Amino acid sequence: MSEFAYSYSQDDEEYELINGQVYMMARPNTNHMTVETNIVTTFKNYLKGKSCRPFNETDVFLSDDTNVVPDVMIVCEPEIIKSDGIYGTPDLIVEIASPSTARRDRMEKFAVYEKYGVKEYWIVSPQEKRVEVYIRKDNKLVLDDVYSVYRDFEWKHLTEEQKSKVKQAIKVSLYDDFSVKLEDIFEDVT
Repeated sequence: MSEFAYSYSQDDEEYELINGQVYMMARPNTNHMTVETNIVTTFKNYLKGKSCRPFNETDVFLSDDTNVVPDVMIVCEPEIIKSDGIYGTPDLIVEIASPSTARRDRMEKFAVYEKYGVKEYWIVSPQEKRVEVYIRKDNKLVLDDVYSVYRDFEWKHLTEEQKSKVKQAIKVSLYDDFSVKLEDIFEDVT
């Protein structure tokens, strides 16, 4: 790892290094932390006893000039897990977007995650109660689906046919039998 990345990580400032550019990280709000806790808890419960492991708020070192801190991730290669972070590419990454991070999550981080081979990438919006899921296909991250929680007044205006097509759980691509319910992701979000 470069001396700059190492020395910078020794202070108390939270930052990410993307292609050599330093980005300071704002402290998350309560809805962000609620969603993060809900997702990592769901991942941990499912992955118990399996080879993949969930992490949150952990340094990921992808190269000398790229050190990111995803909100939540799943890592299936135990050899890249070190005591001070992940040294390689997680299999699944979740970023919880806020107005101050949404552009970076959709642009810079998206490009980095695509470049380094992330298999599945979620962008979660607590405000909109929406999850965008991107899956790796032909070496690209491609939008697989967008999942949304319908508010009561929206739901009652849907036809029965429309309601039957609404997906209320996200199928995690890493396992055949792993789905995450939207209601679990957004539980207790105000």
